[in-house]
Amino acid sequence: MAIVSLAPRHIHAIAPSAIALNKPAASVQAASTDNGGLVTEGVATLDGLNLDAIAEGRSAESLISTSIPQTNWVATADIYQPGFPPSNVLDGNLNTFWHTTYTVGLPSSAMSGASLPHALTIDMGQTYLINSIAYIPRQDGPSNGNIGEHQIVLSVDNGTWTPVALGTYQDSNSTKTTIFEASYARYVRIIALTEAGSRGPWTSCASFNIFETSTPSPASGEGEWSPTIDFPLVPVSAAIDYSSGNILVWSSWAASTFAGSAGKNTLTATYNMTTGLVSQRNISNTDHDMFCEGLSLDAKGRVVATGGNDAAKTSIYDPEMSSWTAEGHMKIPRGYQSMVTLSNGNLFTIGGSWSGNEGGKNGEIYNPSTNNWTLVPGAPVAPMLTNDAQLVYRADNHGMLFAWKGASIFQAGPSKAMNWYGTNGTGSQVAAGDRADGDAMCGNAVMYDATAGKILVVGGAIDYQGANATANASIITIGTAMSAATVQTISPMSYPRIFANAVVLPTGAIFISGGQEYGIPFSDNGSQLQPEMWDPVSTNFTKLAPQAIPRNYHSIGILLPDATILSAGGGLCGACATNHYDGQIYSPSYLFNPNGSRAIRPVVESAPSQVSVGGTLIATTDSPVTAWAMLRLGATTHTVNTDQRRIPLNATANGTTYTMTLPLDPGVLIPGYYYLFAMGAGVPSLARFVSVPVP
Repeated sequence: MAIVSLAPRHIHAIAPSAIALNKPAASVQAASTDNGGLVTEGVATLDGLNLDAIAEGRSAESLISTSIPQTNWVATADIYQPGFPPSNVLDGNLNTFWHTTYTVGLPSSAMSGASLPHALTIDMGQTYLINSIAYIPRQDGPSNGNIGEHQIVLSVDNGTWTPVALGTYQDSNSTKTTIFEASYARYVRIIALTEAGSRGPWTSCASFNIFETSTPSPASGEGEWSPTIDFPLVPVSAAIDYSSGNILVWSSWAASTFAGSAGKNTLTATYNMTTGLVSQRNISNTDHDMFCEGLSLDAKGRVVATGGNDAAKTSIYDPEMSSWTAEGHMKIPRGYQSMVTLSNGNLFTIGGSWSGNEGGKNGEIYNPSTNNWTLVPGAPVAPMLTNDAQLVYRADNHGMLFAWKGASIFQAGPSKAMNWYGTNGTGSQVAAGDRADGDAMCGNAVMYDATAGKILVVGGAIDYQGANATANASIITIGTAMSAATVQTISPMSYPRIFANAVVLPTGAIFISGGQEYGIPFSDNGSQLQPEMWDPVSTNFTKLAPQAIPRNYHSIGILLPDATILSAGGGLCGACATNHYDGQIYSPSYLFNPNGSRAIRPVVESAPSQVSVGGTLIATTDSPVTAWAMLRLGATTHTVNTDQRRIPLNATANGTTYTMTLPLDPGVLIPGYYYLFAMGAGVPSLARFVSVPVP
């Protein structure tokens, strides 16, 4: 069997399959409703989501899908156990299923069968424009054969195959829905690479459904979306692992819900940037459910997660050891707080009335060297509260925090009132002025030029939920700590957004995706499927290629080492209709030539692995380049990414050797790990990882 290797962002055609296909007669009955809410007749509901019903959303029309009648469909497979043919996936009976071979009469611990991978292929008899499939595992109790790691590939001729999705499904009998970029296909194949529970070399399937759409994917020229990446959980939080370049994501104690937590574990998954594979891991040694946590990467590049469902705890992930450890408890239990790493290497957190009682969530400091939290009585939360309809329960959530000079913090939002917080001694607070656009709860704030103190603030709403989103956009400029900020109102975004994500790119442009026009947690109504790019020179917003899947409440966006962006998640609400166990990677237009072919990247041939504040960085490239930038690695949840910031670098060239002097203040060049990008005619290199220690 030819298995495609999906290295990040590279889509390879699959060679004609070498599978010897068994072809029993297929039933023409339509499949029935399953326990995940999937209806295969009439209106399509993916995991319970009525796609027709969200057509009212400004950009939701590309989601509209209907089930394809299974008349004259044929299901084939590489192999099957007698009595469990592939035709069972089309018989409309969830009590029957396709199963690969196993030895009869042996205890389950001793059973064997044909080796993985296995493949199920559906021939629909004619070509359709499709954008989603639904795989229903066996429903009879045993989970043997549940598909784990997988690929989904399409063909119009049963000869050339194109990948549209890859990833890992959760080990459960619930419906697994994969949405992808609309593509024409007659043949749909799911390739099982692993068994979800590692029970044996088996694969099984009770039902397989395919959905069509009337809206083609957009033409090239506005960037490109990758095949769908399926995760075994809803990715609500994400962080970059500097030691590998991989993406670590997590949900809560369960894959699809945060409710009912006992505060004992967190489900995580890792997307491997090199192999394109998704692995999973249950973190239980810290006794910490990290959902709704405060989050930041510390000066050593470790992931620091605080509070959330388990409101007082601190857990730290060490990329070098690939392990989580339990650390000191906060003085004030919190959830939905923001946290930021400071110029002196300490971490500051404030707000967070979602858990651990309401109100009084004043600032405190974590010292990684002593593993102790200390209250900062001079850093009160009251000045940064929004005027939310749900009062303080929401009013102190998701602060837009930026570390700055002298171990200070600038709070840009979401309240219209901006503030400075100092952390020396017993702390201090100074008003920094008001933004003219009002409160911007669950909006976005990004430091796109730290050298110049430039921050873009976009979107949000006056209330956390039940309010219209805005398209507002402002540029904030900060300089001397504790002095008034300058605010410039600029032309708005193309679309109003709440619960969106914003990511700064090596060029200084900002990619904005997802969100809703009216804030309703756990809803995909009013989804904004068309992302946009902000240009820091023109200050204009440009519409980009629409994405296939809504990214609203509990979604993430994060910059990857190859200068692309992962957009993922949304949901985590149990049996709700909007759990999105997936992501896609967006390749901006700077990676393409005008004719749509891939641009040739410059290569950073040498660069130091560590630099110092105020020091000199010398790097070489394989060809002349025109610009350099350092971008701090990100960690994000709930629209907040306090870590990301861009440092543009001025370089002196000697051939293809470039010398750059780094910022003199650790409040600009915050200690931690950075991407180093070189750009030739706007095309970014692959990043080098560079660390900046605490001075």
